[in-house]
Amino acid sequence: MNRFIVAEPNKCIGCRTCEVACVLSHSGQGGVSVLSSLTFSPRLKVIKSLEISVPITCRHCEDAPCKNACPNGAIEYRDDSVHVIQERCVGCKSCVMACPFGAMQVVTVPAVRTLGDITISHGTKAEAQKCDLCGGAEGAQSCVKVCPTKALHVFDRAAMEQTLRNRQQRAALEAAGTTL
Repeated sequence: MNRFIVAEPNKCIGCRTCEVACVLSHSGQGGVSVLSSLTFSPRLKVIKSLEISVPITCRHCEDAPCKNACPNGAIEYRDDSVHVIQERCVGCKSCVMACPFGAMQVVTVPAVRTLGDITISHGTKAEAQKCDLCGGAEGAQSCVKVCPTKALHVFDRAAMEQTLRNRQQRAALEAAGTTL
């Protein structure tokens, strides 16, 4: 089972701290200059309305529609999650159209080519981005660590099995006319 980030809407206050942490964890640089309107591109998006606020993030689907839609094979399974291989991505937006959660986005980034020790910048390149669980690091997802209300959690096989057991127990008690 693939791991993913799950949000509890009843705990989310819409502060966007998770978005800032995401941008900082994916920038090669530190500092406030990273947070300009041109470079602020978090891989999760806090949606706010009068009724609810909640971050939308990739669910790392088992049979990922984004992976199935990619004509270049730029999306693959790795480390119990779904990743975009930027070297193969052509920015066609097929994955954006296929994602049922709206978790994919295509952004423009500087195009660079490395030839030995030389890095050459040549314009811009469109690339698909989505939550990559901070590179697959176990227990180190930036958004989860910084959430002030603890509304974000890593959902893995153990968490799914515990949730299933809790729901089955609650259903059994309700069927017997008892509550927890």
